[in-house]
Amino acid sequence: MQVYVIESGDTLYQIANTYGTTTDALIEANELEAPNNLVVGQALVIPIIGQFYFVQSGDSLASIAQKFSISVQQLAQINNFPIGNELPVGLRLYIPPQPKREITANAYIEPYGETVSQPLINAATNNTPFLTYLAPFSYTINNDGTLNPPPLDNFKQIAANNNTALMLVVSNLQGGQFSTELGRRILTNQTVQDKLLDTIVTTANAGGYHDVHFDLEFLPPENREDYNSFLRKARDRLHANGLLLSTALAPKTSATQQGTLYEAHDYAAHGEIDDMVVLMTYEWGYSYGPPLAVSPINEVRKVVNFAVSVMPADKILLGQNLYGYDWTLPYEQGGEPAKAVSPQQAITTASEQNVAIEYDQQAQAPFYHYTEAQGNRHEVWFEDARSIQAKFDLIKELNLRGISYWKLGLSFPQNWLLLRDNFTIRKNIGSS
Repeated sequence: MQVYVIESGDTLYQIANTYGTTTDALIEANELEAPNNLVVGQALVIPIIGQFYFVQSGDSLASIAQKFSISVQQLAQINNFPIGNELPVGLRLYIPPQPKREITANAYIEPYGETVSQPLINAATNNTPFLTYLAPFSYTINNDGTLNPPPLDNFKQIAANNNTALMLVVSNLQGGQFSTELGRRILTNQTVQDKLLDTIVTTANAGGYHDVHFDLEFLPPENREDYNSFLRKARDRLHANGLLLSTALAPKTSATQQGTLYEAHDYAAHGEIDDMVVLMTYEWGYSYGPPLAVSPINEVRKVVNFAVSVMPADKILLGQNLYGYDWTLPYEQGGEPAKAVSPQQAITTASEQNVAIEYDQQAQAPFYHYTEAQGNRHEVWFEDARSIQAKFDLIKELNLRGISYWKLGLSFPQNWLLLRDNFTIRKNIGSS
């Protein structure tokens, strides 16, 4: 699989010819709505086995082989090029695909209202082949420890059709907001805890769930040890019933990080107690904040580096957004929120506004500016093939368990192509 970034004057025919594929294959892989209107700076996935590398000044067979983690002998043999010869600049070399590691892939899906919309059903159907877990968001906790289920439609059957397990997500949401007081009640009231765990086990068994996932946020900092104790109690109860335990963790970079979002989340304890954790490594750029990359790789790396220093890497799922944001400028704190956009929508807008897409090398994220017809200036940050590949490379580098997406429903076809190209997705749902 190859990633190519559009330059001025490029055409699909030219790109397809260069990489030994067809224009139809490029259109299908990238779901191009306007294939004749490519955007400068737009990243395309080239659907080929392996990839090509074009020799640059200063390259040698040894440096190229090292770059792609293959031997000089293999590189020379595959390309029928003598090892002792000088490489001409511009020579196209074929790089074979590398062995793939098996990972766990989870995706949350968040239905609204009384029933599940057809687009969400389609998203679940189309993407569960690439998932270990599908996680309907969420069962919300009542004050007495009972649960309110989300609309589920036929998620159970969709998951079963693709040998995908279900993750039962439990949250302290009340009225659409995470409730600190409800969190305190759950962590300090033994009667509520017992009722909650009874309800969870019954619900999980009836619904065919494999993992119980606590997303308890904005917990009182003073209840940090109470949360740890509750998780130990939950783990013992869940394991006794053949269920796994996982939690969602705020993106911390140290054990002493302050703030209600962070303090009650004890990375070291969760790493010891849980079967796996999800790091919520997104929302640096968020709807009510200033324009920023949603999951800048430099900030994501800081969180992951801390996490692997206090917990096993093979328990960590890297959180990843499947969306971006479109901000109206100038940004004003407390003003109108940014609009969530899919990567496909972001590219369409750039095409319609006739603006080039730029790329922030530090954040490893694409962005652009445009001015709408009414004169309002906008800034858009989103994800593309390059930014998602940077996250996949981090997973490989640090040997993480896998990835967890927030959330299904916004189109990002390149992600799923690259996920499958980089990894084998764990489907043995009977294993921990």
